[in-house]
Amino acid sequence: MPGKKVFGADNQQERLKMASWISGFTDGEGSFVISVIKNPTTRFGKQIFPEFVITQGAKSLKALEAIKEFFSCGSIVLNKRYDNHHEHLYRYCVRSISELQSTIIPFFDRFPLRTYKINDFSIFKKVVADMARKKHLTKNGWQKILKFAGKTNRRKKRF
Repeated sequence: MPGKKVFGADNQQERLKMASWISGFTDGEGSFVISVIKNPTTRFGKQIFPEFVITQGAKSLKALEAIKEFFSCGSIVLNKRYDNHHEHLYRYCVRSISELQSTIIPFFDRFPLRTYKINDFSIFKKVVADMARKKHLTKNGWQKILKFAGKTNRRKKRF
């Protein structure tokens, strides 16, 4: 059945093109976010959320849908805007530690970013690994993660 092999090769080429496109798109439009929010019900009074995010206007929703389909994980959330912009924003986001570890991080290890975001990704990867090992549940681990989080996405100290 040589036809299937050819189809498989074509499909693989398309996936490689898509993967390269996603990596470049993320360089321009994506973020590796480590959010820290107040939550009095947690041990340290705050909660850590590592999150891979790509935000686009409503006109580019199809791009986010293609990315979600490619990764087979995450969700697309509508952020309504009522300011002087004329379209709502959509966010593709992956928050699950297991999905970040099994899908998102290996993808960007294989298809690396080419901008300064590679530094944020490197820190993000460490935080996700520490959280998967439950290090954020100890005081030392918590403080280490906060220190890392303060170094990403913004060039000033946050914590």
